[in-house]
Amino acid sequence: MSEPSELTSTVVAGIDGSPQSTAAAHWAAEEAVRRGGSLRLVHAWPWLTDGESSFAEPDALPDAVQRTLAEAAEDVRGRHPELDVRTDAVLDAPVDGLVAAAADADLLVLGSRGRGGFTGLLLGSVSRSVAGRSGVPVVVVRDAHEGARGAGEVVVGVDAHGPEEEVLEFAFHEAALRGARIRAVHGWDLPPVFGYAGGAVPAGEVAQLEALEAKLLSLALAGPREQYPGVAVVEDVRLGAARGLVEAAATAALVVVGRRRRAGEFGPRLGRVAHAVLHHAEAPVAVVPHG
Repeated sequence: MSEPSELTSTVVAGIDGSPQSTAAAHWAAEEAVRRGGSLRLVHAWPWLTDGESSFAEPDALPDAVQRTLAEAAEDVRGRHPELDVRTDAVLDAPVDGLVAAAADADLLVLGSRGRGGFTGLLLGSVSRSVAGRSGVPVVVVRDAHEGARGAGEVVVGVDAHGPEEEVLEFAFHEAALRGARIRAVHGWDLPPVFGYAGGAVPAGEVAQLEALEAKLLSLALAGPREQYPGVAVVEDVRLGAARGLVEAAATAALVVVGRRRRAGEFGPRLGRVAHAVLHHAEAPVAVVPHG
């Protein structure tokens, strides 16, 4: 792991004209500026395709698609005139098209749900499926999330028993780019044996187990802390993995969770914790593939 590099990066944002995708475009623009890279706004248009992802010539697109991309680009350039902004339409279904379009990018940013979502639904099927399949990190942004941007904290979920380097690298890199601190949250559960015994668990035994989990978390963070000495770290051990991470994310600028790659499987591949955080955290959530 290393400090943020000078290499040019590309951030891709999925656009469909919904308020959520507009929020995603602006979040992605800010991220591209932080990284010193470029922004690609991509719209997936599945009509008249042969099932293969390909990019369409602008003149061949319907007026509505051209207008959606042009308006999004103009809006972003109005806030970030120095940013290199490009637009593309990929000829494929939304999930396949967005995954393919971002294959060579550093990051893919999506709104929490698009125009086809039900009112009140926090996470749409496209965002969930892309986050479960993408080969690059995916950030899911909610349209109403404004208040936590200045909180100065990147929250990362850490499995202290098997920490994943890719997840920690992403989180520490983001914190370094933002000048933010890391809150490393390790959620743990009581061993099953306590459930078999019945009754209340002695407080002393819980304290001993928690101390052990805290030591494991410190060991898991030793490498990243050495590589990013300028990033302040708060070690946070909580009982209950998913709930603890959602609670810690309440005022975060960004929440980072991992998702294990499972070759050869169909459909979304989100674990229990990533699934819960995507559905319940109000902050933008980054899902980082690993393994």
